[in-house]
Amino acid sequence: MKTFTRQQFLQHTAMAGAALLLSSLEGFAFTKPDKKIKVAVIGCGSVSGVYLPHLSKSPFVELVSVCDIIFSRAQKRAQEFNIPHQYPHIDQQLAGAPFDLLVTLTDMQEHGRLNKQALQNGKHVWSEKPMANTYKEGKALLDLAKSKNLRVWGAPAVVNSLQFAFMSQAIREGKLGKVSGAHAHYGHLGPTWSAFFYEKGGGSLPDLGVYNIATLTGLLGPAKHVMAMTSIVTPERTVDNKGKIKVEAEDNTMLLMDHGEGIISHVQCGFNYFDPYGHEGKGQQNPTVTIWGTKGNMGLIGYDWAPFGVDLATSFTEPPVRHVPDPGTYVWQQGASVIAESLITGIEPLIAAEHALHVLEVIEAARASGDTGKKIQLQSVFKWPVV
Repeated sequence: MKTFTRQQFLQHTAMAGAALLLSSLEGFAFTKPDKKIKVAVIGCGSVSGVYLPHLSKSPFVELVSVCDIIFSRAQKRAQEFNIPHQYPHIDQQLAGAPFDLLVTLTDMQEHGRLNKQALQNGKHVWSEKPMANTYKEGKALLDLAKSKNLRVWGAPAVVNSLQFAFMSQAIREGKLGKVSGAHAHYGHLGPTWSAFFYEKGGGSLPDLGVYNIATLTGLLGPAKHVMAMTSIVTPERTVDNKGKIKVEAEDNTMLLMDHGEGIISHVQCGFNYFDPYGHEGKGQQNPTVTIWGTKGNMGLIGYDWAPFGVDLATSFTEPPVRHVPDPGTYVWQQGASVIAESLITGIEPLIAAEHALHVLEVIEAARASGDTGKKIQLQSVFKWPVV
């Protein structure tokens, strides 16, 4: 009979439990579906270079077309992934080869407009973050989708990871006792490949903070109030597509969220953070998301969009135990393929439009609080617990 140490036993049972929580969707990947969702992608820049390889391997997806206002980029991606149709404008894409789902990967300032146009033309939408530029615009998208019996979703997909499932389960089972607070951070020195990150409607909140906000609200529940301070540390940037530009959107944020029942969380994000592990965070062993309670604490190792473990501490005499060190099938770019699977199987994904809208309202409230110095009350909620 094989014997286990306490640590090995805890790791084994934790991984099994987390895997069971997410198996309802993943189990379908072992059978080849008779139908495929016809997918069109708009935006053929750097993010498409990660999305398209993933989508091209999904048994639930047929890549129909790509579109980019820099048409040579669409042509290049089409050739790389054997996609039959390429367009320089969304009007031509919508009027061209039929498809079911639009995957929006453009500059974030364009998401709301493009997503609305797709819905108006009878298409489902998966949008990279954020799904719109304001909560009001995002809520109008969801209402439009419902009125036309369509679906719209927004990144990020952090709730899909085994690590998120384990943390959610640990909180619900009382392993931490009464949860009191949490901290999350994500930052680097800022992208150089495009100006949109620093222009109005861009910023570190919708590009970086969005992940941590989705994770903490997903684990602790919708935020009821928000307070924040935002700033611009580097007023000028040099970027590949426009040279030297003036920074208009926040590149540094400290955000507090009140989740009710005394629970307060903190998110720190920015484009001025030196990280010896780089943008990908490879080799990092310190937590980027930490939850504290009266009986224990736990930290997510790696970023929430690329996690590789959860350290759980519940003892004064024994060291923390590393759980779920394997991300399994989870990758940050899987949202659109999970949605395609959901459209075929009819199984509701963990990712929800209402959650993405709540995160968008938090971002908007953080900016309002930063401008006014006031605590901002939120109105949006979503189905919780997520797992």
